[in-house]
Amino acid sequence: MKQLLDLFIAFFRIGILTFGGGYAMLPMLQAEVVQKHHWATEEELMDYFAVGQCTPGVIAVNTATFVGYYQKGVLGAIVATAGVITPSFFIIIIIAAFIQNFAHLPVVQHAFAGIRVAVAVLIINAITKLWRNSIKDKIGVAIFLIALCVAILLPISPVYIVITALTTGIIVKKARRLI
Repeated sequence: MKQLLDLFIAFFRIGILTFGGGYAMLPMLQAEVVQKHHWATEEELMDYFAVGQCTPGVIAVNTATFVGYYQKGVLGAIVATAGVITPSFFIIIIIAAFIQNFAHLPVVQHAFAGIRVAVAVLIINAITKLWRNSIKDKIGVAIFLIALCVAILLPISPVYIVITALTTGIIVKKARRLI
């Protein structure tokens, strides 16, 4: 029961303290899941995060669901998911009730501009951590550069890019074992 409460509180904290979606939440996920509670290693969290990107839905919710499931099964998945979505649910209700009355105020517009900048910094931080933990050799750099070019230049779903990168990584790893 304590671990279920810990799952809810940890993901509630992640949900309430971060803005900007999954990438912006990655530093908080690393702090809570890897460093504080030791529910996953850095590499396992990156795997959950990668799978969370490929599955339908919000990355943070998917990642919370995976972590909760691996800790306490279906009930853990439900509790962790509830923890991460509860703050957003209440915040959206409050904002929706009042935003029309205050959106035109300069202080509100400046606040949203500041939040966007902070989210950009969090995303850059998440990217650098993903880079350090994921790209470890020349093949990884090549896969990254090709995936980046395809994502920027072609109207292809990120799901296909991730599946292709995954398949390429598996093939390269198996080929290296044969050599």
